[in-house]
Amino acid sequence: MNQPPSAHGADSEVGTLQTVMLHRPGNELKRLTPRNNDRLLFDGIPWVARAQDEHDAFAQALRDRGVEVLYLTELITETLESEAARNHAITTALAGLHLGDTMRGYLARFLRDASPAALTGYLTAGIRNDEVRGGFGLVTSLLASDDFLIDPLPNLLFTRDSSVWVRDRVAVTSLAMPARRRETQLTELIYTEHPRFRGTRKIHGWHHEHVEGGDVLLLAPGVIAVGVGERTTPAGVERLARQVFHAGLAHTVLAVPIAQERATMHLDTVCTMVDVDKIVMYPNVADSLQAHAVTTRDGSAGEGDLVLEVAPAEPFLVAAAKAMEIDTLHQIDTGLDPVTAEREQWDDGNNTLALAPRVAVAYERNLETNARLEEAGIEVVRIAGSELGSGRGGPRCMSCPVTRAPLPVG
Repeated sequence: MNQPPSAHGADSEVGTLQTVMLHRPGNELKRLTPRNNDRLLFDGIPWVARAQDEHDAFAQALRDRGVEVLYLTELITETLESEAARNHAITTALAGLHLGDTMRGYLARFLRDASPAALTGYLTAGIRNDEVRGGFGLVTSLLASDDFLIDPLPNLLFTRDSSVWVRDRVAVTSLAMPARRRETQLTELIYTEHPRFRGTRKIHGWHHEHVEGGDVLLLAPGVIAVGVGERTTPAGVERLARQVFHAGLAHTVLAVPIAQERATMHLDTVCTMVDVDKIVMYPNVADSLQAHAVTTRDGSAGEGDLVLEVAPAEPFLVAAAKAMEIDTLHQIDTGLDPVTAEREQWDDGNNTLALAPRVAVAYERNLETNARLEEAGIEVVRIAGSELGSGRGGPRCMSCPVTRAPLPVG
């Protein structure tokens, strides 16, 4: 389990946060309309200027605590200085079968002539049919003027989902919804070609079985919980488990079934860690949440040869405490009654971002959950999120920790 030192990595959810990747809302959100917001996975159309103000305040709150903030689009632009990276990004973006050869050829030439910054804008905010000034053919003639040739990526806001650091390696995930699949391709490009990350060892990948970062919780060094529900499949958990076991990154993976519905799309909409032995949890599912502990009895075999041991289901808090080798994983409830708990869970009351043990960022509107956190000794850093939350995501969803300080041993 000993890993060589790395400039980046994380072994828990609560080690002191040092570097984080965010995405400031941009023109991709301005592409949302009542006609496409459902397909692009937003419950409403955000006021973009206010969302940007809220996100700027979130980023500043992190900087005020000594966190280095990296912006996704800046990393993409810097990555696209490489001709190989540009060619790869363009080829991937134009792979859709809806374009046809005439339009694909035109767009390829158009995008290759764009500057890195402009190309980043096209790849993230998309290109509409009425924005094309050439490549006329059957596709552009028959599509509606406001149909997208390259779809916008409004869910880039939720950087947690497309990559997860597990110790000194990054798991590039595989997103389940068609509207999000290009996100991980851009993320993988950053980790492959950007000078800061070049040489980073990677696991998983966008071409593998579905696993999303919002379902992956690093409960403790060597213990990973993975939700199985709307976005992450059982096959995805098995693949990830084999990879982390083979690489010596974990000794236990907890497979946690969750309801396959919008309100509980990821495990981190149900629970998040706020201390080494404390978790904020939606009480309406706390009693029914189960986990299967997955281990291996042969750590020396190749990834595909590992024999996985799958334990019978146990209550999640019990299975987690056993794997973490602690007496109790203390539960802090969302809200004080079932109705308030349901409202605050929907408003991402469970979706907190730990900055250090007993320090967490949370949306200010979840008054009762935040009060319960403070009663349990957790310092709450409150941020506004009236517009940021329209895509159903909180501070954890909006942040990908790139570096956390290791937790002390013992």
